Amino acid sequence: MRVDLALIHYPVCNRNREIIGSAVTNLDLHDIARAGRTFGIDKYYLVTPFADQQRLVREILDHWRTGYGAAYNACRKEALSIVGLCADVAALYEEVTAKWRQRPTVLATSAADSANLLGYDEVRARIFKGEPMLLLFGTGWGMAPELLAGVDGFLPPLKGAAEYNHLSVRSAAAIILDRLLGER
Repeated sequence: MRVDLALIHYPVCNRNREIIGSAVTNLDLHDIARAGRTFGIDKYYLVTPFADQQRLVREILDHWRTGYGAAYNACRKEALSIVGLCADVAALYEEVTAKWRQRPTVLATSAADSANLLGYDEVRARIFKGEPMLLLFGTGWGMAPELLAGVDGFLPPLKGAAEYNHLSVRSAAAIILDRLLGER
């Protein structure tokens, strides 16, 4: 399948809707890679312009891909083999477009209702027809409006039976990957 996933750490918003950069977390790195590998995505990108955060990601990946962790846990090594790093969204789009030799359909996720929703069944059908897709997941309090203005569409927000709606990005990614790529 020609599906990539990106976890955006910049530009994202804080609770006051100010543009910030969020910190990379070890849990997001590992858990989303494991979900991505389970559901067959091609690559999971972390997007951050911050040198210290990029260095942290490289250190974690080196440990699990070639260091002690690679021998200790081969399953983790395999999951983390799909992880890539991009300094910004422009570089992400350029890399994914070059890989697929065409611009993928870029879909954002959001906990809020958005215009230009594409249903899970429609997106799933397009994926299984071979259309390249890039799924964007935000950190912090969501992706910056200027980033969202450039996407092709939005996946419907995840909603449960309760009023509460604040899933971790790890949980949201796993649920959405199951809806799009899981067995039916």
